[in-house]
Amino acid sequence: MTTTYEPRPGAAPVGRMLLAQTAFETKMLLRNGEQLLLTVVIPTVLLVLFSAVDVVDVTGPGKRVDFLAPGLLALAVMSTAFTGQAIATGFERRYGVLKRLGASPLPRWALLAAKTGCVLVTEALQVALLSVIALGLGWSPQGSPLAVVALLVLGTAAFSGLGLLMAGTLRAEATLAAANLVFVLLLLAGGVVVPLSKFPAAVQPVLELLPISALSDGLRTVLQDGAGMPWADLGILGAWAAVGLGLAARFFRWE
Repeated sequence: MTTTYEPRPGAAPVGRMLLAQTAFETKMLLRNGEQLLLTVVIPTVLLVLFSAVDVVDVTGPGKRVDFLAPGLLALAVMSTAFTGQAIATGFERRYGVLKRLGASPLPRWALLAAKTGCVLVTEALQVALLSVIALGLGWSPQGSPLAVVALLVLGTAAFSGLGLLMAGTLRAEATLAAANLVFVLLLLAGGVVVPLSKFPAAVQPVLELLPISALSDGLRTVLQDGAGMPWADLGILGAWAAVGLGLAARFFRWE
C-alpha cells in the first residue's frame, strides 16, 4: 500500500526561498535601531544640517543642497552596502547563523543574493527619503536617470564586495571597529560634504580613486551639472566592484 502525504515534504522552490529570505533580511535590518541610525538618520541629519548651516563653503552664493544631495546619496549607499552589511554579516558569521543557513535547503548563492536584495530595497527607501527632503530644501536635480541608476548599482556592487570581504575574513569585533572607522574616514575624505579641492593637491589624485569619491563625483556631475554618462567614475567603481567581489568570493569564510 502506497501512502501519499499532503502537503508533500520537501524544499520550496528556490525563487520562493529567495524572496522569503530577502524579506526576512530587510525586516531584520529595519528593526535594528543601530543600523537604522547609520543608514537613514545620519545621512538625513547631515543633509538638513549642512544645507541650512554655512559650515563648509561648497557652492559659493549658490544652493548648498545641490552640492550636498548627491554626496549624501552616495553616503547612504556606502552606509547600507558596506558598513551595515559588513557589521551584520560579521556577527551572523560569529554566532553561527551563516553556517546554519549554509546547511539549509537555501543555496549559498541565494543567501548572498538575498542580502544583496535587502541592500537594494533599503537603498531605494533611502534614496526616496533623501530625495524628498532635498527637494523640500530647494534641490534642483539635473541629468539622466539612467546615469544615476548605473552609478548607484555599480557603487552598491563595489561597497557590497568590500563589506563582504571584511565580514568574511575578520573577527566580528574587528569588523565592527574597522567598518565604522572606514565610514568616518570616507565621510570626511571622500568628497561627501567637503569638496576634494579643499584637500592638499598632493593627496587629491589618491582621494579621487576612492569608491566613495567616484560615486559622489559621478552623482554630482550628473545631478548638479547635468552631464552625460560619467565613464571615468563608472570605471573606478567597476574596478572596485570587480576587486571586492572577486576577493570576497575567494576568501569569504562561512564559519
